[in-house]
Amino acid sequence: MTVPLKITDLGRMAYAPALDLQRKTLEGVLAGEPNTLLIVEHDPVITVSQRRESAQHLLASSERLASLGIEVQPTDRGGDITYHGPGQLVAYPIIRLDDFGLSLSRYMRLLEQVVMETIARFGIDSHTVSGATGVWVSQPNRTQAAKICAMGVRIRKGVTMHGLALNITTDLSHFDTIVPCGLAGSSVTSLQRLLGQRTPTADEVKNALSLVMQSHLSKLLLTAHRQAP
Repeated sequence: MTVPLKITDLGRMAYAPALDLQRKTLEGVLAGEPNTLLIVEHDPVITVSQRRESAQHLLASSERLASLGIEVQPTDRGGDITYHGPGQLVAYPIIRLDDFGLSLSRYMRLLEQVVMETIARFGIDSHTVSGATGVWVSQPNRTQAAKICAMGVRIRKGVTMHGLALNITTDLSHFDTIVPCGLAGSSVTSLQRLLGQRTPTADEVKNALSLVMQSHLSKLLLTAHRQAP
């Protein structure tokens, strides 16, 4: 059984209009339109969740952010504070969880698994960290792992919004303007830092992630269909 997943590549887009498009897409999915995966590359932006402590994790002054061309935008997703920018694959699955028999917890684990399988196709071993959502990779000669993919979602009437941000060729110095995901002392990495000249193109990563996502959702849909009364 192939999952009816509409995949839309938005190219490069500022955060605010992409958020508006997510909300419009969610309304359509609630109304019965196909489950949708939006893929986008954002202009440089720091997104701050509604958690009370999130704003405290913004380290740079407004003048410093302006010199770097980085916006600051509020967001209604879960999680803390993060950075999006060129060279980062951002994926927003907007899907009905009930279609696939998923709870929020199982959905988050699904997103992590999709990312781990995606980057494994390019030779990257990765893992999750207990108590910290996202995907991490070990660092040579260091005990602490580095985060390669951040995640944060919101569920409205059983439909997902927001999603994941995977660093491909992201300017990692921009993460110095924040405490990434509110985790003090944590570091970030990218496919480019890990692979150098072997770094895949953005299109190659997009295609791989889309295929892995479709494969997992197809299996879940088949299982949910078999279990239906």
